[in-house]
Amino acid sequence: MRVKTTELPDVLVLVPEPFFDERGFFTRTFDAGIFDSAVGRPGASAEFLQDSQSRSRRGTIRGMHGRGGRGEAKLVRCARGAVLDVIVDIRPESPAFGKSIAVTLDDETFTHLYVPPGFLHGFQALTEYADVCYRIDRPHDPTEDLAVAHDDPDLGLEWPLPVGPISERDRSAPSWDALLDRLDLPYGDTN
Repeated sequence: MRVKTTELPDVLVLVPEPFFDERGFFTRTFDAGIFDSAVGRPGASAEFLQDSQSRSRRGTIRGMHGRGGRGEAKLVRCARGAVLDVIVDIRPESPAFGKSIAVTLDDETFTHLYVPPGFLHGFQALTEYADVCYRIDRPHDPTEDLAVAHDDPDLGLEWPLPVGPISERDRSAPSWDALLDRLDLPYGDTN
């Protein structure tokens, strides 16, 4: 498994190295030792408490979601199909505050995205169906849910497909400015 850094501090892309033969393929989708070494914290992999999976139709956007309090780390991969996975840094002390990256996750490259605490996360399904798997480091607490509209102009996120099905929660998500208020930051303060 190869590990790549990104332009957002602490965010990693993990790329498994599958073995293909006439039967199909075999790949290791997670390796605790490699993960712990990449994040620089022995035992970090043991902090994951929950695995979840979603299935989405082409064009569906899920996001942009985050967690308040101490945040939530997640390891995300697409087990079926393909998605454009997008994250936004919402750590006020980060030099990348307000910045985003997009990574294609699919069932051909098996790429994973490690999202540390302090990020909004969302994705758009690029194929007829896409199954996304999340490995999460803490139980869900709805009182700490954060969300920003996927189409908020201040985020400037570019989705490759017309927006397909979207939940009522995501359709009515607040603005980036509302998140800045919730984080007690001045409007427009992205440094």
